[in-house]
Amino acid sequence: MIWTYDAGDVVESTAAILDGSVYVGSGKGELLALDLNSGKLKWKYQTKEPVGESSPAVGSGMVFIGDLSGVFHAVSAADGKGVWSYKTGAEIKSSPVIVGDRVLIGSYDGTLYCFNMRDGKTIWKLKTENYIHATPAVIDGIAYITGCDELFRGIRITDGKEVIRMSAGGYTGASPAFIGQNAYFGNFNNEVISLNLKTRRRGWLYQHPQRQFPFYSSAAVIGGKVILGGRDKMVHCLNAATGKAIWTFATRARVESSPVVSGGRVYVGSNDGRFYVLDLTNGNKLWEFTAGSAISASPAIASGRIVIGSQDGKIYCFG
Repeated sequence: MIWTYDAGDVVESTAAILDGSVYVGSGKGELLALDLNSGKLKWKYQTKEPVGESSPAVGSGMVFIGDLSGVFHAVSAADGKGVWSYKTGAEIKSSPVIVGDRVLIGSYDGTLYCFNMRDGKTIWKLKTENYIHATPAVIDGIAYITGCDELFRGIRITDGKEVIRMSAGGYTGASPAFIGQNAYFGNFNNEVISLNLKTRRRGWLYQHPQRQFPFYSSAAVIGGKVILGGRDKMVHCLNAATGKAIWTFATRARVESSPVVSGGRVYVGSNDGRFYVLDLTNGNKLWEFTAGSAISASPAIASGRIVIGSQDGKIYCFG
């Protein structure tokens, strides 16, 4: 471990790392900027209300994040001063995505918003039929979202028009991941599914044969594999083409952290309070770290560093 930082309250937000700085939100109602090498505080911005699972997006000298009162904040990356904010109709747990000069964010008011990132003017908004928890995935000018209305949508970023609508198979909080024309995500019907965007049909459906629990974690995809955590306390690695299990790894509590894959290793937290490093090939445990509390945030990896927060408010940096 290189450093730790005490944020003073729960950290469910996943860090963003850019240009030697770590940006992360906390349940104390703060957006923090830390030095990547030392963990020292550069600045803090008061969101006033707690930040939950919304994770920062950084671009063009600005940091974007949502809070649990429904306010979406744009903050200067240089000094932590507020640039603009927008009040949505309900809490924000989705994370922002920057596309060119625009920034997208979903809200529990059921709306996907598209703002001009410079001045916060609303370019368009699209109303769905339930909460938007998932973070949009953007490919070729289309923002894809899974929804708590049990639908998978593709929305054109230029004008906010819905161009794809398919069944998500159930209430869905996880964000979609893509390999080519195939989307992968888990849902609250205890399934992981693949959808083919070209045929507009489901490719396959996976359920664990014995332990059937919801999937809240978003998938990582690499080398023909789909890796995600489940509320069945396991990390699952599936064949992207067939949906068959390649391996599973059992933790001691729910896995709501979304895995990150780097250098042939899978990095993921668990609500058992441990941070695991697994072999991508076979799921064998290579290393684990015991934190003081549940880890539902996801790891951020950049510049040879791994940063992750825990629910006791500690932020950890490993080398």
